[in-house]
This record gives sequence, structure tokens and C-alpha cells, in this order.
Amino acid sequence: MANVINLAINGIQHIGIPVTNIEVSQQFYSRLGFNNVMQAPFTDNGGSGTCIMMQRGNMIMELYQLPEVSLAEIRARSNGHVDHVAFDVDDIDLTYKTVKEAGLNILEPEPVFLQFWKNGCKYFNITGPDGERLEFNQIL
Repeated sequence: MANVINLAINGIQHIGIPVTNIEVSQQFYSRLGFNNVMQAPFTDNGGSGTCIMMQRGNMIMELYQLPEVSLAEIRARSNGHVDHVAFDVDDIDLTYKTVKEAGLNILEPEPVFLQFWKNGCKYFNITGPDGERLEFNQIL
């Protein structure tokens, strides 16, 4: 059995879903009782995208629409669109250091800042044994 890495994970923060039409997806999740609690633009491969956090109770679905140039890959998926599961942490820098020291496959060279939420957030991703993306995220 592998050694357990001592990480302070509070719970699942959100589940990230790339969408091809942000308005249609927002309406769909609204019908399921989710509310838009955060919306922000972002850049990806030189284009602009939109991220909406839809919340119902303690569940958050991150819906994001990539720029048109990046949507072809999303549309071609035949196995669903869940992109990542994000874990909520209180100290992203300590979490990054702990994960790096454990030798896990980190995708970013350091935690990334996004101007999401009131004061922003910082995150980084690792991959699991089957290539699944797991994000660690701290809302600042």
C-alpha cells in the first residue's frame, strides 16, 4: 500500500465541465436549481472564454466555454464532458509543496492565479493514474 500524503483537503470544491454554449448550459443547470454565483472571463490560447460557477447548496458546477478554436476537441468527445474534479484547500502553496515532494505529476510549474470570485483564486492540477485531472483550489 502506498504512503498517504498528508494533505488538508476540505472537500470537493467544484466539478469542471467544458461546454459548447455557455448560455444553454447555464439555463439547463438553473432548471436543476443551481444559481449563477460567479461569472468571469478568461483567456485560453489567445482567445477569450467565459466561466460560470453554478451553485446549489454546497455543490458547485464550473461551466466554462473555451474560445471557438478550442471547442472542436470538446465537441468531438464521445465519453462525456467532465473535465476535472477540484478539491478545496486552505493553503495552496503548502499543498503544492507537499504534492511536489510526494513526486506526483503536477501540470503547472506553480499555482496559477485567476481573477475569479471576489479576491481571486489559485489552483494547480495533477494527473491520476488514468490521466484524470485533479485540481487543488484555494479561493482567496
